Amino acid sequence: MLTVARSKTSQAWMREHVTDPFVRQARQEGYRSRAAFKLKELCQQDRLIRPGMTVVDLGAAPGGWAQVAADLVGPKGRVIAVDMLEMAPVPGVEFLQGDFREEATLKQLEAALGGVRVDLVISDMAPNISGISMVDQARGMHLAELALEFAHKWLKPGGSLLVKTFQGEGYPALREVLRQSFSQVLTRKPLASRGRSSEIYLLAKGLKATN
Repeated sequence: MLTVARSKTSQAWMREHVTDPFVRQARQEGYRSRAAFKLKELCQQDRLIRPGMTVVDLGAAPGGWAQVAADLVGPKGRVIAVDMLEMAPVPGVEFLQGDFREEATLKQLEAALGGVRVDLVISDMAPNISGISMVDQARGMHLAELALEFAHKWLKPGGSLLVKTFQGEGYPALREVLRQSFSQVLTRKPLASRGRSSEIYLLAKGLKATN
């Protein structure tokens, strides 16, 4: 019965995927994933990325967000992307392959920054789904917390963090921590984010200067 259930689920996902208008649009416009339209919408709505900015993209593969970011920062900007999976080169993007949860990868990223703080951290990191909701929620929140920890250390005063999280245990606490550290915290659910998904994006703008 389990095998049959998985097969039906896989077939349903494939049908949804091939008929998804954002999937078709991504192919037409040369984006690597439908996720690119999530970031494009947020950039249009919140003026998130501007020419000349330095952006760090966490959980970047296959590169849809990195493509959008590189286009928007232009030749005078900089985009550094990190993922544990391989990612084909994106023009204008520096890619580091490694697990962001590991100290070695973090040190490699910090070395690439060379002591220069960044304008924006974007994180579309998500855990491998186990099917156990409590476990998956905890893993997702842990990734969001790691992104926030990195942002605290490497954002310029006034910088911003866009992070994917999931509604559930730990979500209200994360929002409260963001409110303490940033001038404004906004909740976003882009059109390209599937309605049945519990994913939601928190946009924290204006990192407060610390004494």
